[in-house]
Amino acid sequence: MTRWDKYLIVIVLILSLVGIYFVKYYATNGENKYISVQVDGKETKKISFGANMIGKTIDIESEFGYNKIEIGDGRVRVIEADCPDKLDVKQGWISGPGEVIVCLPNRMVVEIKSQKNSNDEIDYISH
Repeated sequence: MTRWDKYLIVIVLILSLVGIYFVKYYATNGENKYISVQVDGKETKKISFGANMIGKTIDIESEFGYNKIEIGDGRVRVIEADCPDKLDVKQGWISGPGEVIVCLPNRMVVEIKSQKNSNDEIDYISH
């Protein structure tokens, strides 16, 4: 292998790493994120992230059960539930647009959404 082959390999590796960084950054960078709480397929709460929301807890009661969510700095988690397996509580924090927490017995979904219109944009993860 010549010296120029080694330079070419290093340049290709650097460009690949930079490309991976940009894809990861743009795919997970959610501008104007908000929390969508859905019970039985219907959105019951839409909560915006903000400095005044950090540390707040919100009760979600329905005919199917009870859940309590906690809002952090750009993230959310379920801290209490009356479902038998408590998988939603064990899941922990979610913070990126498209991430979800699901409680099947209570038919509750907590999802982080982005207010950007994603129909016109490239899906960076699959392209």
